Amino acid sequence: MDQVILVDELDTPIGVMEKMQAHRKGVLHRAFSVLIFNDEGEMLIHRRALSKYHSGGLWTNACCSHPREGETTEESGHRRLMEEMGFDCNIEEQFSFIYRAVLDNALIEHELDHVFFGRFNGNPAPHPDEVCDWKYVTMQALDRDVSVRPEAYTEWFKIILNEIQNKKMDIVQ
Repeated sequence: MDQVILVDELDTPIGVMEKMQAHRKGVLHRAFSVLIFNDEGEMLIHRRALSKYHSGGLWTNACCSHPREGETTEESGHRRLMEEMGFDCNIEEQFSFIYRAVLDNALIEHELDHVFFGRFNGNPAPHPDEVCDWKYVTMQALDRDVSVRPEAYTEWFKIILNEIQNKKMDIVQ
């Protein structure tokens, strides 16, 4: 049974709850998102498998999930990169934010999301239960597409992109 770590607004753990129950109730819990860039400054994005329990078929960042109890957010980022995209690389936390979004299937994401950046220049080997398509895309092309087709992207990913713009973050390092 997958569980999530319940947290307060300061990211202090206050318990655990079964993942689907937390998403049905909209309880604040810890999450992470990993953004991967290549040396040209393009972002690796993927389209979630159609069979995902929410947001199936939507485009999003390289990987995201929830840390397990006793696992750091960075450790969980490495684990999920391998499980979802079939590779691992160095990642570094850049910022975090809290959001609440009503999703399909009567689920609510209410997460304190830790955002990591990493660099990878190869081709991923995604797991078909997680990913149905992937590509590297320039930030300019991504911004244009999100503004024209916001419904094609996950809620958290759109928030992350806004945070990157608001913080004027230089993703080419």
